[in-house]
Amino acid sequence: MKIRFRLLGAVLVIALLGAAFYYSRSGINLHEERSIFGANDKTTIRLWYTDDSMTDYLTGKAVEYNKKSKTTRAEIQLVSGLEYLEEISKASVQGDNYPDVFIMTHDSLEKAYLAGLAEEIKKPELLEDETLGFSDAAKNSITYKGKYIAYPYYFETSSLLYNRTYLEDEVRARRQAELDAAEGELAQAAADAGEIEGEDITEAEDAPVPEISEDAENADGAEYVEESAISAEEVEAGVNEMLPSTIEDILLFADNYNAPDTVESVFRWDVTDIFYNYFFVGNYLNLGGQSGDDTSQINVYNEDTINCMSFYQQLNQFFAIDESVVTYENVLQDFIDGKTVFTVATTDAVAKIEEAKAAGNCSFEYGVTTMPALNDTYGTRTMSVTECLVVNGYSEHQEKANDFAAFLCSENTDTCYTMSGKLIAHEGIPYGNDSLDSFVSVYAKSVPMPKLMATSNFWVQLEIAFSNIWEGANVNDTLKTLSENVKLQIGGTEVTEERLPDASIVITEGQEE
Repeated sequence: MKIRFRLLGAVLVIALLGAAFYYSRSGINLHEERSIFGANDKTTIRLWYTDDSMTDYLTGKAVEYNKKSKTTRAEIQLVSGLEYLEEISKASVQGDNYPDVFIMTHDSLEKAYLAGLAEEIKKPELLEDETLGFSDAAKNSITYKGKYIAYPYYFETSSLLYNRTYLEDEVRARRQAELDAAEGELAQAAADAGEIEGEDITEAEDAPVPEISEDAENADGAEYVEESAISAEEVEAGVNEMLPSTIEDILLFADNYNAPDTVESVFRWDVTDIFYNYFFVGNYLNLGGQSGDDTSQINVYNEDTINCMSFYQQLNQFFAIDESVVTYENVLQDFIDGKTVFTVATTDAVAKIEEAKAAGNCSFEYGVTTMPALNDTYGTRTMSVTECLVVNGYSEHQEKANDFAAFLCSENTDTCYTMSGKLIAHEGIPYGNDSLDSFVSVYAKSVPMPKLMATSNFWVQLEIAFSNIWEGANVNDTLKTLSENVKLQIGGTEVTEERLPDASIVITEGQEE
């Protein structure tokens, strides 16, 4: 028995020595957490993310990648978004199961890059792949000092959401009114010519009106209109013509709209959130250049922004929106309930409306169109935020981390949207939904939120400026002060802007609701 135990002990010692020799030569950390399911021959690449809605989708992509790759195994980890970059930096410095790749919003890229947590990507050719179609907005969002330092993954932006059913009903009503007017004119002309007697002219008016069943009434309570006289093609063309190309078009629409009882406001949006307000100045306000990383390009106070903000202020006369009670959530719910015709919404609106329709709580059709200009002189541009895949500068597996990030970035199906509600940041996705396609188009022309750390609180200041202007503050003074504050924040010295002329813009269309 003793001899057997001694022989067994000798075998175990030899085995442990062999294992120690193997690990010392292989460079593998004995303390590194690794799966026991046949992955010990692969390099582990870890991905950190903070949005739980992405978990199922990312899990599926990791499984797909692990089956595809012979040398790398991807693991995903949901972590808290609180002090996200700080936690990544801490784990990276300590070498404690840190992420090789992480997902974050592009506006923090400067901070990540300066902390050594981001580097120039190794697969930049992916962003020029025409089959994927990355827009300038997507590429600008991950550009820093002329380099691509992340992979654009999915995005958020806003655009104009409209009730298509209301517009179709209005097209029919206006077309029917035109037909009725034309018939009346013909009848009157015939009477004037003596072809018919005056009594015959009113005969049609005295004819009994056919009863309309409840099934024939539309769900919105809109007036019944004979559809047989107006073709579907005419309705389609009429809706496309009725879609506003300017905000002044919305005012003109409101002035002539015979709204059903359910409609409380033609146009309503969240005036307290800069994400839904930014389009008013987005075409003329410059904070950091096209990539949002150049402190020498700061232009907040100019005649265009003054006029655009004056236009914004004047809208309060037409759409009296109370800042103290309005929120994006109640604005979107009002739209779903059929209380508004137009609103400004983000991409989440599509899923929420479809969910309401499936539950029987929304009976109309809707659409998303590009954000209208203010008028024939002043254009608009919305803001966008891009979630990007960043390869950790501390990763010991740069090539493999880039390969996994590029794999995720190359998604060419709508699976990400169907599983998480997120829209991929390139144009090569067959969503089969016109509203989602519209959001992708709007994103392509959007202004990415700047990356400048020195202007991190600018958005709070801009939001306050919008609020004050909406409530009647002097537009010129407010923007002048905002510009002086941001330049002080960036340059460290006080700047006094030369006062510019006051706004000359005056809204001429529409009337107060």
